[in-house]
Parts: sequence; structure tokens; C-alpha cells
Amino acid sequence: MAENHPNNTEPQQDLSEILRIRREKLANLQAAGRDPYQETKYVVTHHAQEIKDDFDALENQEVSIAGRLMSKRGMGKVSFCDLQDKSGRIQLYAKRDDMGEEAYNWFKKYDIGDIVGVKGQVFRTQRGEMSVRCLEVTLLSKSLLPLPEKFHGLTDKETRYRQRYVDLIVNPEVRKAFELRSAFIKYLRSFLDNRGYMEVETPVLNTISGGATARPFITHHNTLDIDMYMRIATELPLKRLIVGGMERVYEVGRIFRNEGMDPKHNPEFTTVELYQAFADFNDMMDLFEDLLSGAARDLLGTYHLTWQGEQIDLTPGWPRLTMAEAVKQHTGVDFMAIDGDEAAVAAAKAVGVDMDGVEPTWGHALYETFDQKVEEKLIQPTFITMHPVDVSPLAKRSAKDPRLTERFELFICRSEMGNAFSELNDPIDQRQRFQKEVEARAKGDDEAGMMDEDFLTALEYGLPPTGGLGIGIDRCVMLLTGADSIRDVILFPTMKPLD
Repeated sequence: MAENHPNNTEPQQDLSEILRIRREKLANLQAAGRDPYQETKYVVTHHAQEIKDDFDALENQEVSIAGRLMSKRGMGKVSFCDLQDKSGRIQLYAKRDDMGEEAYNWFKKYDIGDIVGVKGQVFRTQRGEMSVRCLEVTLLSKSLLPLPEKFHGLTDKETRYRQRYVDLIVNPEVRKAFELRSAFIKYLRSFLDNRGYMEVETPVLNTISGGATARPFITHHNTLDIDMYMRIATELPLKRLIVGGMERVYEVGRIFRNEGMDPKHNPEFTTVELYQAFADFNDMMDLFEDLLSGAARDLLGTYHLTWQGEQIDLTPGWPRLTMAEAVKQHTGVDFMAIDGDEAAVAAAKAVGVDMDGVEPTWGHALYETFDQKVEEKLIQPTFITMHPVDVSPLAKRSAKDPRLTERFELFICRSEMGNAFSELNDPIDQRQRFQKEVEARAKGDDEAGMMDEDFLTALEYGLPPTGGLGIGIDRCVMLLTGADSIRDVILFPTMKPLD
């Protein structure tokens, strides 16, 4: 516990008065030759948590720490403060007799939020609090704006997202979420590297929009005088590399889609896409299950998580259902027994599926029935396989049923976590599917893909049987941290400008 000293909040003052006083303090510091902005470096030997963890060895030893003042208590001959650095907080014990009268008087004028460097001795107070006895305090940066009031903090969601820097200062749990995000990406890279994958980088700007069904952002290249598209997927460049003989590649990259925003979507987000030659979508299922369950085990120490109000069990051995099986299980409609587009559309409508604006085919009817009636019921990790060709322009057809493809999506708690195929490597079939996308675009579907002649050329050189997998990193971090909104796991989410 912290020392029980008088209230550590700043006096309630009008904001304009606080700003005036803090700028006046800065001016006085500068006039006295103590301009904090002239400080260029401070040598740090220890961090707060390190001192606490190694207290027995460090007691009575001199340390040098730096961080932000988060509280001040008692301003007579002795002051207590909390200093916060990247590892946490530790109490400072500042006494006039230890620091000297002039230095202590300057220290008393420092504000909550100021960044300081402290040289001092590690000791334990009479109340048992691990602390640093200040011998020398250097003001490294002046906080001209006050931090949010202690007991209410920064709670408004919009303000937290817009001012993430303040959010990180006053809400320690936020920092932990992003530390876990970093750890997950590190785990992901190690997981793939250890399996022989090579990390690569592909263009963000492209002359053709492809690799997914999505509305792209369009920009203009001045020198070439051409419009270009920010990538909506990394798929097509990565498969070109498989053609080139790289065999196992992956890219962790930012993706841009000019679409709506909701708790699961942000216009720019992070994915990992990976491709493995001589593999299929079953190999990708095994890999995805190993990756996500292993991350939970190694990073959190458990397979059992809570997300969106549900208890999730990531213990390996996740169910694998075809889309038609899942639809039959939850709606009673057996699409595999239905022959023909009209009958399939009628069956979908009979269970309340809205087919307005949807191409009236067997494949679209199956997909819409799953999307509207089944997806919301999938809580525990479930692989949904064998998607219709109509909604899978880059996946290989099933040898057992040409209406279907060797594709899966993983669903956890009503959320799609990743998408994978046995990649289509028939250039003739691929051209026909691209043509359907082109025709859809001509009819006004601005999410449809384009004809990529260079990719077709690459396929004509020969793409080996290949398994490909795309994973939404933001969604995975939401699961691991228990976040309800994607904005809670993106440091700077897209926000509408303030008026």
C-alpha cells in the first residue's frame, strides 16, 4: 500500500488557471537556467518493477530511475510521490535534508504529470513501502496539461481512442493489452519461422485491386499519373512467390478496406497471410489450431478464456463441419440434397433468409443461409469448410462436388478469425472466375475483383498444390485480451475528425 498521506489530487481549479500556472512555472524554470526541454539524455539503471523484484539485493544501493510523477502527498519538509515508468509505479521519498533546501524547493513546484529523473537509494519506509529515497531529482519534461482527475480518470471511450497517449498514462490495463498484442505477433513470427516459413514484404500500393472481395481505397501516383489501390489483401503477390519456388512464405501486414466501422471492423487492420507449397486446406487447419491454442497456452497459461460474455475453450481438437452440415444442423435445410438454383433460393427464403440483392444461385443461397442463420450461433472454435464456388473466387474446387471449394473459415464467439484455401492453381478456371468478378464490377459492384493478367501469367508458369491461410491479428488479440471492440486492440483506431 502507498503511504497514507493527505489527498494526492491537485486542487480543483479552472482549467485555464491550471494552464496559466503551469506555463508560468515553466517560464520561471527557464529564467533560472533550468529549462527541462534542454535536457537531452538521462541514464536509467533500473525500472520500478525491477527494484521491487530485486529489493533484497538493491536495498541501500543507489539507483537511477526515470518516469512520470503520478501523485504528490505532503509538501512540508518531506514529500511522497508515485513515479510511473514502463514497468509500473514506485514510491519516491523526498526529504529536504537529503536533497538540500534549494533542490527540494524546486522539486516541490513540480506538477503531477511532469517527467523526472531520480537518483536515490532503495529503502523501505516505516510503513513497509518499497521506495527510493531521492538524492537528486532532474526535471526532464514539463507537463503543461493536467492529467485526468484521479478517481474518475479517462473513461470516455471516444477520448481514450483519440488521445491514446493519455489513455496509456492513466489506464495501466491498456498498456497490458498492447504488450500482449506485441507478444502474440512475436509468438506468431517464431511459430512460423520454426516451421520453415520465410517472412517477406509485398507492395501496399497496387495498380489492380485483388485478393479479396472488398471496396479499396484509391489514391493517385503523381509521377506516373495513374490511380492506385491500397491493398485489400496480400494474397496474390504471395502466391506469385510460391510460383517462384519460395515454397513457404508469410507476411504480417496492414490491410486497407474502405468499408464500415463497428466493434469488429476498422478500415485499416493487420493480418498475417501465409502460403505453403505442396499442402492443402487441411494442413492449414492443423496449423491454425496449433498456432492459436499454443498462443493461449504459452502467453496466458490457459486454454480457457472469456470473450464477449462467453466462456471459450481453446483446448485442441476443434470441430470441423462443412458449411452444408452446419446449415443442416442449425436450420434443418439439407442443401446437399437440393438440386438447382431456384429450389435452393426457395429453401433459403423458407427459413427466413433475405436474398434481396443477392445473386440467385445455389451457392449464394447456401452461403447466405449460413451467414444469416448459423454464424451467430457458433461460440466455441469451429472450422466451417467446403464453401461454395460462387463466394470463393480464389479457392480450388472440390473433387467431390464442383459446386464447392476446399476452403474453411474459423469461427469463435460469432467472429470469423481466419480464412484459408487449397489454392486454385488452374489458370483457365481462374480466368473464368476473374471474368465473373469483372462482370459484377461492371454492374456496379465496387467490391468485386479485377482481372489480374500478371497473376494469370504466373499461374500459367505453374503454381504447385498450395495451402493458404489469412488470419486477422486484431481479432486474435481481441480474443486473448477479452476486448469487446477492435478499437481496444489498435493503438490509433480510425476516428471521425472532430468538428
